Amino acid sequence: MTNSSKLSRASLYVSLLAFILFVVYILYINQEVFYTAHDRSEFIFGAPFFNTLMSKPFGLMQYVGAWLTQFFCKPIVGTGILAAIWALIIFVGIKAFRLQGSASALMLLPVACLLLSVVDLGYWIYVSTIRGYWFSQSVGYLVMLLLLWAARCTPRKWHIIWYLIGVCIYPVLGWFALLFVLCLAVSDKTSWREFVGIILLAFTASIWHTQFYSNLKYDDVVMAGLPRFETPSDSSPYLSYPFWLLGATSVLIPWCSKFLNKWFVPVLCAVAGIAYTWTQMYYDKNYIDEMRMIRYAEMDNWKEVLNLAEENRKPTSSMMFIKNIALMNEGGLLDRSFKLGNDAANINTPDTLHVTLLDIASPLVYYNYGMMNEAIRLSFENAIQAGFSPFYLKMLTRCALAVGDKRLIERYTTILHHRPFYDNWLPAPVTAKIKELQKCYPDEITGVENSDSYVVNAISLWYESDSKVASEQSLLYAMLRCDSRRFWPSLRNYVKHHLDEQFPLHAMEAYILFMDKAPEAKRMMLPVEKSVYERYKKFWDALEEKAKPGMTIDAVGKEVYDEFGDTYWWYNLFGKKPLNVHGKIGNAIHS
Repeated sequence: MTNSSKLSRASLYVSLLAFILFVVYILYINQEVFYTAHDRSEFIFGAPFFNTLMSKPFGLMQYVGAWLTQFFCKPIVGTGILAAIWALIIFVGIKAFRLQGSASALMLLPVACLLLSVVDLGYWIYVSTIRGYWFSQSVGYLVMLLLLWAARCTPRKWHIIWYLIGVCIYPVLGWFALLFVLCLAVSDKTSWREFVGIILLAFTASIWHTQFYSNLKYDDVVMAGLPRFETPSDSSPYLSYPFWLLGATSVLIPWCSKFLNKWFVPVLCAVAGIAYTWTQMYYDKNYIDEMRMIRYAEMDNWKEVLNLAEENRKPTSSMMFIKNIALMNEGGLLDRSFKLGNDAANINTPDTLHVTLLDIASPLVYYNYGMMNEAIRLSFENAIQAGFSPFYLKMLTRCALAVGDKRLIERYTTILHHRPFYDNWLPAPVTAKIKELQKCYPDEITGVENSDSYVVNAISLWYESDSKVASEQSLLYAMLRCDSRRFWPSLRNYVKHHLDEQFPLHAMEAYILFMDKAPEAKRMMLPVEKSVYERYKKFWDALEEKAKPGMTIDAVGKEVYDEFGDTYWWYNLFGKKPLNVHGKIGNAIHS
């Protein structure tokens, strides 16, 4: 063996190893994403779901993809299946494109595109309506390569038959059928057969649309199966780029492979695949923590929710609500809520996509506050759009249990029991606190958009309730509104139901602030700790010292955050509010 061949082989093996380790790492750090993918992906066992998908081109691949996505319930199992498909893609691609030596590393580029496609969605994971997205593209590409391998193993004079087969399987493979025809056409020297193939390629989608899919929009038939991320208000075309690049790479490989059997090619391919995936993937700590917190909340694992809250002091709105629900269940709501952070951070999205609590966790929040009709309505509305995924089926089951509808419990659990790992799933018992809150809320379907501000506004109105739990919630949410007109009646109701208990820290901070800046005509006198009052005076002294002419409010808030960021006073003046209302102290003193 010559030194050149040894170098080429060493370069190939080292590059493959480096790329494999990178893929394993990316799949590992996105385990929570894959669990959420299963939790928000629809697969309904039975003929109606199958027939619905089969009524559209690429429907079979979507069905297979939706079935495989169920295995992400155990992320290590789902990612293992996905990695196995990619390994087959590399093996079959080498055979189909007849790659030799170092040129075999070119198959790392299509795998890099497929890897990126499952880790760059970001918050589209909550609103995407593409069924089976997580596996359908990889499975479709593998089938395309198998067809290409089979076609290239037959005499060239039979290629015209393969071009016709490519046209015929368009309803099954969608845009991969076109890619198959194109890759086969460029794999050999141009002849009349290739010209026929190109002509068929140009008219395939139009033929199928006019003859079989006239009930669908032309745009949904042309390039069927190529993912597009669009809503009536948002569009993210860059999420389709990995698939365009996948197609372009597949077409160029047959042209370039003969000239790229060099020792450095594996290194370039591995570096290009790693760099492309790393720079374009979506990864944000709040994004992952939010998914993990929702999963714990689904299981009523409130201790783990609070452990996450301890580590993350700039939560999103969804994390803030779930954290406060955890404190309601574990205790210490009015002693720890502002210490753990109620200053909701903006969701970090690289595009114009607009997602809120409504899309992420609203049914879960409403359920835990006893608002069953709202939880049911939102679960149905979101499921009709994005699919009856496990998340919504589990929420509907728990709501049915809370309202005592055994028929619906049986219906939803039957659907879930057909899924892998859900054989024995049953809804958790309804807690005593949820039952108590159910009695406090006039549970009517309001029809309004249920945003985070609506939740805050609704719960802050519970100050006339006779429930001990509701009185605590109404006081917290009146404080979150920074609304003195709701704070005072909420405080009175809270004190009435907690006479023999210690005055909570954050309630004491709010009482001192509102007594100072927005007192009632008839004042309610409550004892406060001297240390808390002294700290309140230091807070205002620090503001006078730190605030300079020309400074913005945000800049002043940052100056005093380290010392007072765990107080209600800081939140009232500088925190991001879910709702702007009259009576907010911060507005009055900003000048």
